[in-house]
Amino acid sequence: MIDIIRQRRSIRKFTEQAVESEKIKLLQEAALRSPASKSANAWEFIFVQDKALIQALAMAKPFGSKLLESAPLAVVVMADDTKTEAWIEDCSVASIFLQLTAQSLGLGNCWVQIRGREHDEEESAEEYVKEKLGIPENQKVLSIIAIGYSAQERKIIPAEDLQWDKIHQDRF
Repeated sequence: MIDIIRQRRSIRKFTEQAVESEKIKLLQEAALRSPASKSANAWEFIFVQDKALIQALAMAKPFGSKLLESAPLAVVVMADDTKTEAWIEDCSVASIFLQLTAQSLGLGNCWVQIRGREHDEEESAEEYVKEKLGIPENQKVLSIIAIGYSAQERKIIPAEDLQWDKIHQDRF
């Protein structure tokens, strides 16, 4: 697992190669196996492969969503916030499960934050995404994970370059 963590980098450019259905099934399984507070399993996922829908999602916010344009797969991560107060945490864990599984399958990926972001002066990024995908009002959208075959090389950060000063022992 540590090797997958070491290799995972945010990939913002993807090739046109489609993600194989066997790999999509494994990503779906990983999402459904992600832990959830009190086993609420309030999360839900939309696996988007339709190019027109992905292009629309790429315009969810002024900055940080354009990378979706070249992704052959976008996974919208959301939850019913009435089922658990920990929906943000549960969706965050599910998002990273998707990212690490994608990495293990040789797929590049990048998290696109939706919650708390604006589409424009009149509409939130979440409202925009919900409208484009027909997501019910009771669902809260946390993120979109862009997934595909990487069209860019990202070097592994050497262990000695990590921010070791952020680690504390016993006390701050």
